Amino acid sequence: MLLCSACSIFANRLGQGSADGAFPCKRVIAMEVFKNIVMVILSPRDGWSDVNAKGIPTGQVLASAFYPLLAVTAITAFVPMIYDHTITIEQSLMDAIALFSSFFFTYFITNFLLAGFYPELVKTKGAETRMNDYILYNLIFLVILQIIKNILPIDFTPIFFLMLFMPWIAHRGIPFLGLQKEKETNFLIFSASLMLFTPLVIRYLIGLLIM
Repeated sequence: MLLCSACSIFANRLGQGSADGAFPCKRVIAMEVFKNIVMVILSPRDGWSDVNAKGIPTGQVLASAFYPLLAVTAITAFVPMIYDHTITIEQSLMDAIALFSSFFFTYFITNFLLAGFYPELVKTKGAETRMNDYILYNLIFLVILQIIKNILPIDFTPIFFLMLFMPWIAHRGIPFLGLQKEKETNFLIFSASLMLFTPLVIRYLIGLLIM
């Protein structure tokens, strides 16, 4: 407790780290990542500014937010069994695997393709971190929507329209990537399409394998 209390004093220095790259406290980092997620969703321009100012390492964002949320997504895949007794545990297990895998692999596929088509995004460590953040926070928004969809007893149409809010969030984050202005529109279309449709394609392919 004393250690984490001391950590909070340095929370505003998350972007600086130490000489060996260590960051103050996992709990503090998790809270900062959570604040970033909320801000990116509610006020994208300010949220992306905070994300870039804090400079939390990609590994910390993955460990404190992305992977735990993927685990929650998989767990909530079993919720429909509560209100629909025709759903078997085997079906729910397959859904859980498909959902987890779809977002998990989408991160790495998107990362690989964006780095390949836009090498300027990975020319420095800082640029690569900004690209990773861009992918992660956009995917986290989609993961949160999937969790909400999983726990609702009926199909909630507004969830679909909320998914279309993701390109707007992405649009607000592009200026922080340092791309040339003339590339921004094509980049938005390409990156948003990857993050929206790759999970659907992966789920479809997993469904074919399972059948």
